[in-house]
Amino acid sequence: MPSVSPQFLRSRIGKVCVAIIGATPAEMLEKATAVVKETPFLEFRLDYLEKPLLALPKLKHFISENTAATAIATCRRAANGGKFSGNLAAEMEILSKAATSGFHIVDLELESAESLKKGELQKLRDTGVALIISHHDFAATKDLDGIYKRIEPLQPDFIKIVPTAKTLTDNLTLMRFIERMNEHSNIVGVCMGDAGIISRVLGLRAGSAFTFAAATAGEETAPGQIAARTLIETYRIDQVDAATKVYGVAGNPIRSSLSPIMMNTAFRRETVNAVYLALQATKLSDLLKLVHEIPIQGLSVTMPLKQEIMAHLEKTDPLSAKIGACNTVLRAQDGKLYGFNTDVAGITGPLEKRMSLRGAKALVLGAGGAARAAVFGLRDKGADVFILNRTAETGQKLAKQSGSKTIKKDALAKTLFDVIINATPIGMAGIKGAPLLEAKDLNTKLVFDLVYNPLETPLLRLARQQNIPIITGIEMFVQQGARQFEIWTGKPAPEEEMLRVVIHSLRQQAESATEAPAPATKTKKAS
Repeated sequence: MPSVSPQFLRSRIGKVCVAIIGATPAEMLEKATAVVKETPFLEFRLDYLEKPLLALPKLKHFISENTAATAIATCRRAANGGKFSGNLAAEMEILSKAATSGFHIVDLELESAESLKKGELQKLRDTGVALIISHHDFAATKDLDGIYKRIEPLQPDFIKIVPTAKTLTDNLTLMRFIERMNEHSNIVGVCMGDAGIISRVLGLRAGSAFTFAAATAGEETAPGQIAARTLIETYRIDQVDAATKVYGVAGNPIRSSLSPIMMNTAFRRETVNAVYLALQATKLSDLLKLVHEIPIQGLSVTMPLKQEIMAHLEKTDPLSAKIGACNTVLRAQDGKLYGFNTDVAGITGPLEKRMSLRGAKALVLGAGGAARAAVFGLRDKGADVFILNRTAETGQKLAKQSGSKTIKKDALAKTLFDVIINATPIGMAGIKGAPLLEAKDLNTKLVFDLVYNPLETPLLRLARQQNIPIITGIEMFVQQGARQFEIWTGKPAPEEEMLRVVIHSLRQQAESATEAPAPATKTKKAS
């Protein structure tokens, strides 16, 4: 049987290959059926099945029924990050039979290919299937050229190199490697890990033949893998080109940030050719190198970088300078970085819709970056501000800098406030800590919690129980994001659409959290 022409394959495969997993053939086919109409390029992870050979007749039927689909068979051994516990001979038998069952491509890891006896690889090719030879490094991004030199003599149809991004700039290493190989249109490259999202979205632009995605969130076959629908709808991966401007949210941790879905929705709504990424930044120097080299046109800066980044900006707005913290960075046409603080507008805007801030009495909980924005923003509007912070010295320092006062917890019950603002992370999903206030302390006309995830925080619940009006952190989150969008694009932000998508995401998270089973033990996974 003649080999499948790589040119023919490339004309029919999409840019996104969806990894299909399942404990049984029926489960696998159910997932494949749900995905194939939207994304007809599928990788069947046969190593997830207890008896892969027994599944092949059913998979053969599925492939013959779905003629537009292109199917990859993968049976990765445990030693190389897969789940297959059999030996090399058993793996080769499964892949050979998959080839004669209608699969268009088989994926064989480099270590297996190098261990084959002479002629065995050719025997697999003789079935007419196209061949991917892949290499996964779960520890780092190292000698990519060295890996390429090991794979190239095996003459596969596709060379797949998947390192792990330990830093943001590891993505640059991978993408520069793909760009250098631009005469080879058969290289597939992505970085695994939380920091690797850049390569998953921008890798195609660098020249990767395609990329991998999970069928749905929670079914990832590799660390950092993104669900197909998110990759296509949120990141609009098929529209990312050389002219696409890159923005991002930088901080640590960043995994649960809703900024990417909010900002990418705004870009799509306003037809801005831009993409917004989550940038897991453990070191500011790593982030700044990425900003200059990609280049990144704008940043949302979050914990813990808001104060540290100030020293690296050409200039900031007066409010950022006064606060000593910046949450928005714009890369100007001269390539220099300029800083703004939209947290302030995110806090004062929602309040001014409900009250006059001049002469208002406000209690701010906390003394970190968000608290500084609240305190200086309120003082700027003429409010009388009191600060309560667990570490008294930090609260006193902020009070002195801003012309505010500190207050002790035992004085709250006998002090009436116009608004109490929580600017601490207490109540945030995944953050443990005793509440700062009790019911008797809520001696106020309004409660504003800057925490936006979950939808209802313990503080907001407490306020509701006492019939005190509330402002949720979502309002602040969307307001500050809308101002960032306007700074970057010069266009009015689609605030209603931004608000809608954030609330929808939070509701989905809340629903999946109530339905989620107990977490399974972790195993190494690849793609």
